Amino acid sequence: MEEEFASRVALTSHSGLNAIYPSQDPEMISFTGGFPDASLFPSAQLAASFQKAMQNQQAPLQYQVGEESQELRSLIANLLAADGTKTMAKQIMMTQGAQQGLDLVAKLLINKGDGLIVEGPTYIGALAAFDAYEPTYYTADMADDGMDLTAVKRILIQHQVKLIYTIPDFQNPTGVVMSVEKRRQLIALANKYDVVILEDAPYRWLRYEGSAQPSLKSLDTQGRVIQLGSFSKILAPALRLGWLTASTEMFGRLQELKAGTDLESSNLMIQTVTEYLGSYSLQDHLQQLRHNYRRKRDMMVAALQTYLPREACFTVPQGGFFSWLTMPKGFDLENVQNTQLKPNFHVMVIPSTHLFPGKGRRNGARISFSSVSATQIDLGIKRLGNGLSSSYQKKYI
Repeated sequence: MEEEFASRVALTSHSGLNAIYPSQDPEMISFTGGFPDASLFPSAQLAASFQKAMQNQQAPLQYQVGEESQELRSLIANLLAADGTKTMAKQIMMTQGAQQGLDLVAKLLINKGDGLIVEGPTYIGALAAFDAYEPTYYTADMADDGMDLTAVKRILIQHQVKLIYTIPDFQNPTGVVMSVEKRRQLIALANKYDVVILEDAPYRWLRYEGSAQPSLKSLDTQGRVIQLGSFSKILAPALRLGWLTASTEMFGRLQELKAGTDLESSNLMIQTVTEYLGSYSLQDHLQQLRHNYRRKRDMMVAALQTYLPREACFTVPQGGFFSWLTMPKGFDLENVQNTQLKPNFHVMVIPSTHLFPGKGRRNGARISFSSVSATQIDLGIKRLGNGLSSSYQKKYI
């Protein structure tokens, strides 16, 4: 049957997304998935909200085709406004997590061969979504204050580009925050070169220290920024609820594409989250998340400082779920994971080969601290450090 499949199947079949899922090895400690801590889900409150939604006389089990989300979209618009991003409920679309937003934007803008700038490294799921539309990728490496805008400008001068994809807050996978200066410069470049910016913001409300930067959407002067958000990291992934906000012209087209894909997001889940936001304090819940994830972040940083070989470098994120590990050039972390870390040390990370277009970078890895326990953090990073030290000595000494 392989010859009958569309060409996009071959392009998306090696995305590496399977690397984020749990191993069957009972001894394995995995730092791969960007999963929230299940113990922090507001389970009782969501259950009560679900029951209220089921008792609603407006038939939550029926098709609603758009109107079902009016109240929730208004609540999201208020949340965004409180964060400095002014938008209208009629320009917010509910999606199946932020992942569907990635697919819809690529479907809207990218024809085969069209230029797409991504950060290097970038979110594994975004590459999986974009690959199906066969873009020409251009990579702007990450710096300590966000993507390299000198590289972005050079790419824009030399090539035709339709879309720039960025995660400006606690970037996945590096944890880096884009500076406000770079945010303004990126908007100016997009305006000058007639490019759309896709701002992916699932971790924006999970800041553990420092001051929030304005969103790219709030700085948008020409309606070029499409912003994605999600309840997956802040409430529960199984809700499969995210949102997208865009300018009027692009929004209408995106609505048409979504209708052709799934007609509508789950009315029952929409009503459940609407009930939750109306009955409970999201800000109190976010404060609890920030406290617990900050504690895990600190444990992870302490373990990395203690156990990693001196040749290793890592980021200390101010928020989000990830730290970025870098070994010296020439060190192949994917090979080391497959031959040493997994079978001999029972620990897993996501190698950088899955996080760059073309899979050419091999000496980095994403480490997630969000869903592992304190004991697993210390023991797992100790295993990781031992495995990296052993492999590095074999290769270089």
